[in-house]
Amino acid sequence: MKDISEGSFDEVSLNMDLQSKKLSKEDEQIRREVLGGNHASHSENGSIKDSENISENLNGKEKGEEEEEEEINSMEEEEEEESIQKVDYLNINGEEQLIQPHSCLPRPEAPPGLLKSYSNGEEQRTTMERSVSLSDNFYVDVPSIGKFIRDRSNSFSAAIVNRISSLKENTSNEFQPKVTEIHLSGLKVIVQVKSIEDDDNDFSNKEFNFKGRISFFSKSNCRDCGAVRSFFREKGLKFVEINIDVYPLREKELIERTGSSMVPQIFFNEKHFGGLVALNSLRNSGEFEKRLKEMLGRKCPEKAPCPPVYGFDDPEDVNEQIDEMIGIVGVLRHRLPIQDRLTKMKIVKNCFAGCEMVDIMIQHLDCGRKKAIEVGKVIAMKHFIHHVFGENDFEDGNHFYRFLEHEAFIPKCFNFRGSVNDCEPKIAVMVGQKLTKLMSAALESYASEDRHHVDYVGISNSEEFRRYVNLAQDLQRCDILPLSPDEKLAFFLNLYNAMVIHAVIRVGCPEGAIDRRNFFGDFQYIIGGHPYSLTTIKNGILRSNRRQPYSLVKPFGHGDRRLEVALTKVNPLIHFGLCNGTRSSPKVRFFSAQGVEAELRCAAREFFSGDGMEVDLEKRTVYLTRILRWFNSDFGQEKDILRWIISYLDATKAGLLTHLLNDGAPVNIVYQNYNWSLNT
Repeated sequence: MKDISEGSFDEVSLNMDLQSKKLSKEDEQIRREVLGGNHASHSENGSIKDSENISENLNGKEKGEEEEEEEINSMEEEEEEESIQKVDYLNINGEEQLIQPHSCLPRPEAPPGLLKSYSNGEEQRTTMERSVSLSDNFYVDVPSIGKFIRDRSNSFSAAIVNRISSLKENTSNEFQPKVTEIHLSGLKVIVQVKSIEDDDNDFSNKEFNFKGRISFFSKSNCRDCGAVRSFFREKGLKFVEINIDVYPLREKELIERTGSSMVPQIFFNEKHFGGLVALNSLRNSGEFEKRLKEMLGRKCPEKAPCPPVYGFDDPEDVNEQIDEMIGIVGVLRHRLPIQDRLTKMKIVKNCFAGCEMVDIMIQHLDCGRKKAIEVGKVIAMKHFIHHVFGENDFEDGNHFYRFLEHEAFIPKCFNFRGSVNDCEPKIAVMVGQKLTKLMSAALESYASEDRHHVDYVGISNSEEFRRYVNLAQDLQRCDILPLSPDEKLAFFLNLYNAMVIHAVIRVGCPEGAIDRRNFFGDFQYIIGGHPYSLTTIKNGILRSNRRQPYSLVKPFGHGDRRLEVALTKVNPLIHFGLCNGTRSSPKVRFFSAQGVEAELRCAAREFFSGDGMEVDLEKRTVYLTRILRWFNSDFGQEKDILRWIISYLDATKAGLLTHLLNDGAPVNIVYQNYNWSLNT
């Protein structure tokens, strides 16, 4: 930089000298002309000789000026050649050497603008402008520069807005090109106008104003019905779904229209379109849109399947069979002295004595005492009454009993709606299946495809949830003791997941540790005459009455009648089938009694294939869900847990974990943080 800057200063000084010489000669010429003019004005009658001398002098002056100009041009060319030589040569070890490319390599081209091109095709190197160092007093006006940048950006944005607005105004022009290019400084925008044909075939971005109606019959947990539902949603088509599990009376209509109860069955207005096979064949042929417009171009007639009516129960649900013992129970409710009593150093509230009940039944039934005691046992077996301490079913004497509606846990039970269900007790398996189908239908409409995100507001306003709440009252006096182990496992797994959704809708999402304990402990259902919370179902029934994490007591104490319902053996896979409504928990799902074991294994594999387990081979670390730490008594020691997990991992994770366990080096286990946020 030093050589270049000095060279630039030499050029400046040389040019200044040449300019000064040229200016001095011009001044001399002007002075002579002025003097010559004055002399001519004084001697008007001058001789011809003098005029000739003047012309000769002028000619001599012109020749001298031409010679001087040639001298100046030659000097400038020499200076340019010297500057070019200084640029072309590099100073290496004090010697100037010209760097030439290898003979086998192509000769580099000069930068654009460095060479001057002439008409004969030759190129000449031009003088490069040297950079001049700024003085110390140089001042940069930063606010002015910022204002300049803002003005340019505003004008740039305004240009884009004006151009796009002009495009919108001209979209109605028939002769508008399909592709419009906008060229701005530093930016190229291409706007492609969608054709009418493409817009007509785009079902996902357009809502069709069809006069007709699309409707299809479905069932809960049906894979084909889910495929039809997903297809209509992807196309952006509005449809009416008639779930015969939610509306069982519509199954008769389905059989009358199609001759079969198979689902799904699609209807365009009153015309039967077919099932999933017909839909796939028409879609693959590309005739679906055309057929759809032809069939739905007219108003839907009255013969078409009617949309479901919300807010009304089926006649079968309204006209249920009343329990045969309800007559005598009504008399007992009216005539028994209900009051607080002292027994075993405790005050028991809202109770009556067994002997008082026997006396009233003898008088009302006009029977003997033995017959009255047998009737009392039947009433207790149907869960109309219970012993205050759960010691016996029913006995004559000074034993105290209480009606189910007078129990202290009733205010916490959300399937009790003002009175006990006096209908004939239903089979627990049937009630559980109906509840599962209703909640599954709600999730199919108001949850994501993978069931990881749930729309609780949508479920709370749905007909499926309304019917679920009404049907949950049938759990109050159903008998769950005859259930087989698999039926019991599926029953309580499904009931737990459904109760969590009900709890979030009615109570809300817990925000802290204390709220979570109340959420899982205080939200209860009456099942078979006894209260069951989320905690008692999980730890008391499914985990065989084991303590929950950070608790010192078991859910069921000695003599609790609910111990008869608890599973005898703990299946650790239950933790991957229970959804507590948080983002870190497994997704919400429901199980069948016939395949509950296989379905639980599938749930475990799906959970570990996601975020439930990760392996870092470089750090020799395994990241596990915190569920395994909280319930380590169900899974065993940490080394046993890693061996147990391998059978539920995919090939990649299983291979990495097997490599870590077999090389003999220690393996680090880190438990992931648990996300308690609601899975909305």
